[in-house]
Amino acid sequence: MEVQISSIDLGIIFFYFLIVLGLGFWFARKNKTEEDLFLGGRSFGWGVIGLSLFASNISSSTIIGLTGAAYSSGIVTSVYEWISGIPLILAALIFIPLYLNSKITTIPEFLGKRFDRRSQVFFSVVTILTSILVETAGGLYAGAIVLKTFFPNLILWQTTLALALFAGLYTAFGGLKAVVYTDSLQAIVLILGSLILTYILFEKIDFSWEQVVAAAPQGHFSIYRPLGDSTLPWPGLFLGVPLLGFWYWATNQYIVQRVLGARDLNHARWGVLLGGFLKLIPLFIIVIPGAMAMRIYTGIENPDMVYPTMVVNALPIGLVGLVLAGLISAILSSVDSTLNSSSTLVVMDFIKPLKPSISSQDKVRYGQITTFILMVVAALWAPMIQYFDGIWMYLQQMYTIFVPPIVVLFLVGVFDKKGNGFGAYMTLLWGTLLGILLFALQQMQLWPIHFTITAGIVVGVSALIFMATSRLKAPPSKEVIDAYTYQSKLINQENEKGSIKDYRLWAGLLFVCILWLFFVLI
Repeated sequence: MEVQISSIDLGIIFFYFLIVLGLGFWFARKNKTEEDLFLGGRSFGWGVIGLSLFASNISSSTIIGLTGAAYSSGIVTSVYEWISGIPLILAALIFIPLYLNSKITTIPEFLGKRFDRRSQVFFSVVTILTSILVETAGGLYAGAIVLKTFFPNLILWQTTLALALFAGLYTAFGGLKAVVYTDSLQAIVLILGSLILTYILFEKIDFSWEQVVAAAPQGHFSIYRPLGDSTLPWPGLFLGVPLLGFWYWATNQYIVQRVLGARDLNHARWGVLLGGFLKLIPLFIIVIPGAMAMRIYTGIENPDMVYPTMVVNALPIGLVGLVLAGLISAILSSVDSTLNSSSTLVVMDFIKPLKPSISSQDKVRYGQITTFILMVVAALWAPMIQYFDGIWMYLQQMYTIFVPPIVVLFLVGVFDKKGNGFGAYMTLLWGTLLGILLFALQQMQLWPIHFTITAGIVVGVSALIFMATSRLKAPPSKEVIDAYTYQSKLINQENEKGSIKDYRLWAGLLFVCILWLFFVLI
């Protein structure tokens, strides 16, 4: 397909780039301390938190992948999007008050307080490696591939470097505040552009959903897949997806960092619930358009070309530029978030403990230098991803090795008051080794079980390891138990009960929406 981009559309994209850079350097002037750089001065309201959560999660590979899958194989992969609300509800109920009460800057720091330094270092190293080599590099690579479909003359390594440099500039100097506010803008542009595209496509089929259903094969709109399904078998729907979602939304530094920057607990809770509601939207403005394309644009052999085909054929001049700006937004919002969170981890979890007397200004300087170094590493690694069997498998294979034992330390460790540092260390050690073993067996075709089911199995075994080995040593002190484990008072802490601001009301509504989607699509 020959893609033609008008000069007007290019102008819109260029103007958008200028706005993002301008916002980044505007906020750079206000960064005086490490709290400004890494947590935005703890000043974020619920609106920007929710928008930023949405934008930082929606990548270009998400847009292209979900649209292509809805066209070629079904809507089952959309589960990863709208089921996100469940771990976000759990975070609002328990984990966010625990984090904010702990006055932490990084999520691994919470493990250090709850268990010991070993758990903190392990989790921090894993997070930095996966953030840079998986999330950042994967986002750059996917973004470059997507842009090449619209601009075929682009060179892969040059494109990844340009994207990294652009995002790295406003992230290094503007810090988390630049990330969050540019993400908020990017979320609005992405949602607006996708809504317009969805409306135009729906108009082309006379607003008749029956035409879409008639064009799809049986089971195309069901999320319930047989055990042998390669995309998402039904046990993985209940085992792997919620657990991987909990790790991503409730313990992942690059997601939770903007929540740590909330001005208070209420804004943090409202922000994550807004993010949960926004995560329902991709089903309707990204997945459904891919399904409608089955009726409008028949015969597309490469699923990755579904989204570009819709954009260039359905949209008039000017709107193409807006939608492409939204696509570029998705690339940048993922990259800037991971760069900022990784530099935060390096400075606060490693440099600060080595130099306890380091000044606030030096922390800012180290943070900026670290951002640039990590930016270069990610840009250099990104082109190497082309030699793996697909970016999606690249991401998932990495996650299923490291995520399960970490999930246990949070999801079990916060409730098991006898859990201690020794149990946490044994869980990280043996749980990770088990993940590596099963991964190796899978590559040798000796473990023919889908990664979502494998993740659930490793979480179960790791939970048993944690509880058993913790009983071999003394339980943690009462101070640790009181401060860093579940207490019933956390759920109503600072909550405005009985009013429209009661976060439990919105959490319940979000849960009902997810439940409705689940039963409609199953």
